[in-house]
Amino acid sequence: MYAHFLENIINISRKLTAGTFALLSLAPLAMLHQYAQAQQYNNAAGPRIDGFNVDEVRRLVPGAELNFDLYGSPGGSASLRIAGAQRNLNLAEVEPGQYSGTYTISSRDKITGRSAVTGNLRIGNQVASAVLSESLLVGVGQHSQNRGPGPAPQISRFEVQPSADLGGGSELPFTLRGTPGGKADLAIGGTKGRFFLQEVQSGEYTGTYTVKRSDRISANSPVTANLQVGQRITSATLGRPLMLANSAPAQLAAPVQQARQQRICNTCGVVEAVNQVDVKGDGSYLGTIGGGVVGALLGSQVGSGNGRTAAEIAGALGGAYAGREVEKNTRKTAHFEVLVRLQNGGAQTVSFAADPGYRVGEKVRLADGTLTRDQ
Repeated sequence: MYAHFLENIINISRKLTAGTFALLSLAPLAMLHQYAQAQQYNNAAGPRIDGFNVDEVRRLVPGAELNFDLYGSPGGSASLRIAGAQRNLNLAEVEPGQYSGTYTISSRDKITGRSAVTGNLRIGNQVASAVLSESLLVGVGQHSQNRGPGPAPQISRFEVQPSADLGGGSELPFTLRGTPGGKADLAIGGTKGRFFLQEVQSGEYTGTYTVKRSDRISANSPVTANLQVGQRITSATLGRPLMLANSAPAQLAAPVQQARQQRICNTCGVVEAVNQVDVKGDGSYLGTIGGGVVGALLGSQVGSGNGRTAAEIAGALGGAYAGREVEKNTRKTAHFEVLVRLQNGGAQTVSFAADPGYRVGEKVRLADGTLTRDQ
């Protein structure tokens, strides 16, 4: 009888313990789900590399500096690897979507003019890669040459949608049609490096170049596109100006400049999630003792002799646990976390002691860690 009673107590305790851990596990699972939802936005399309550039040098000797620029999705982590170099180079995001860095050649490096340079851009757990088509040494030219088996690729059309203004922030959409399955890029006179075009469907390559403040582009700047399939390259020159013939840059300068400044605001964003986070207080000895006394009193009303003693012990243990849990709940605090998705692709979380009243989709602005509505 006594052994059977103790076995029942143990089974009940196991069930209570399993149930408690199951309930406690819901909180971290919910947090993981919210984190996954927050990352889904940033990783939906994956990172993209739009361009890659190096300032070619005249001599590849120890002490020479190789300046690189990589253009692509903002808010990522960029690095590159040079064949023959003893170390990798991490690039810093100097402007939204522009990553720059300088590699100083050491005496241990074995870098040549045609050393392959691979750039990587990571956002979350996704990585985009691109290989620099330019050489590192002045006069060497592009890596690939028109040699190798198979016919040369064909370019049937190369065009641009002209812009009304060619100042920083203006956009130039390009389209190239030719042999499918290749790699397409273009160079614009007055800019640095080469800009990549993506094959959006078989044989059609498109991309939009955003003019940078450091560019020196004019309406008649030459634009050359390259289409590479295997080790063979075909080039084409754009046959029309980059700016609309009837545009008046002087008259449009002020409104266009204002529009460009409003395009990317590093402190502006949209509320993506508002989460309430509950934090339990620690149960004190008072809750433990109080609950244990009540549990022991209830246990004393069950059975007789040794059975009553066992019930008192079980009641005291269960009551102590219940007392601590009750006190934890009474001392529970809550705060609110607002997840903001910034215009440059990044995200930031701001904590509040009480419900701040923000709603998902609201436009907001961050300033020194303070969140305000963007009017």
